[in-house]
Amino acid sequence: MPFGETMKAIKETNFNFPKQTNFYKGKVRDVYTIDNQYMAMVVTDRISAFDVVLPEAIPYKGQVLNQIAAKFLTATSDIVPNWVIAVPDEMVTVGRICEPFKVEMVIRGYLAGHAWREYSAGKRSVCGVSLPEGLKENDPLPEPIITPTTKAAVGHDEDISRADILAKGIVSIVDYDQLEKYTRALFQRGTEMAAERGLILVDTKYEFGKVGEDIYLIDEIHTPDSSRYFYAEGYQQRQAANEPQKQLSKEFVRKWLIENGFQGKDGQVVPEMTTAVIESISERYIELFEKITGDQFVKNASDNAIKRIEQNVTNCISDLESK
Repeated sequence: MPFGETMKAIKETNFNFPKQTNFYKGKVRDVYTIDNQYMAMVVTDRISAFDVVLPEAIPYKGQVLNQIAAKFLTATSDIVPNWVIAVPDEMVTVGRICEPFKVEMVIRGYLAGHAWREYSAGKRSVCGVSLPEGLKENDPLPEPIITPTTKAAVGHDEDISRADILAKGIVSIVDYDQLEKYTRALFQRGTEMAAERGLILVDTKYEFGKVGEDIYLIDEIHTPDSSRYFYAEGYQQRQAANEPQKQLSKEFVRKWLIENGFQGKDGQVVPEMTTAVIESISERYIELFEKITGDQFVKNASDNAIKRIEQNVTNCISDLESK
């Protein structure tokens, strides 16, 4: 069966779950609030880059992101508690409602992506963190650095320094110090797990929230939407030869957009996403799933995915209400 016939990508959902009290449509997630106690996060197949949702959805992307996140959230729950209560469907996670911090904790072990673009433009400080002279793209940093961003409800996230976060009272110093500790510990665990699979965790981001005074890890972690991976095999040789690194991340989507004249700036138009482009992106997401998890990706049923999700979430809500 041709690729395009195996599954219709789920671009958006419009459920009305039992005791549903709110709905929020994010860049790639549809979030349903249940009884003002729980969140049912449906990871759709929408894809964003440069903080813009692209016009075409990517088959299996939502399933990939949700299942990778579930695996890593389970694998890091000894470091920091997380928001997850259940994963009732391949594309859905149900968890507790947390009050999110208004910063995203970005941590980088290598000079790549946004940090490299800043560095190559002549900047030697990112988010208040100094960088040494003489680095080239994809070089390891002397030690991992934390480069936070503000969490924008609409538009672009912005770089911000630790000093500005504290000065503006965005996060208290006690909480921010804890966020930094959790971020470094999570990155270390992610680095170790990636190494076991022959990968290098280059950079990633974490989001946190609070329930009362307790801090929880929220959203997804270590997925291709939030992280960048290099293949460890051949890394040194490629660096020595000044060749691009073989990577598994969403950076290849950003590079395709840049090459076609789009970086999310005013007046720019997203290039045409042909069937071939959509298929290649989907295949790359599946490749990352299998590489990072070591599991074979099982494509979910195509015909009644919406109905399946609705039934699985409804059953999960019923189970939670009965406890």
